[in-house]
Amino acid sequence: MQVTQEDGGRLNAFATEPRMVVMEKGETQGPASKLLLLGGTVLVLTLVAVAARIS
Repeated sequence: MQVTQEDGGRLNAFATEPRMVVMEKGETQGPASKLLLLGGTVLVLTLVAVAARIS
């Protein structure tokens, strides 16, 4: 962690960020990502149906 000192004597700490991973064109996501996307879609559709039923 990098720490600098400001004019007023206060310390300012900067976190070390992880490196980004760049996916090449054509690389596929794993099955866990697809399952998560499908689960999120089902959840959103269910919430929309419940909201429509209530109103």
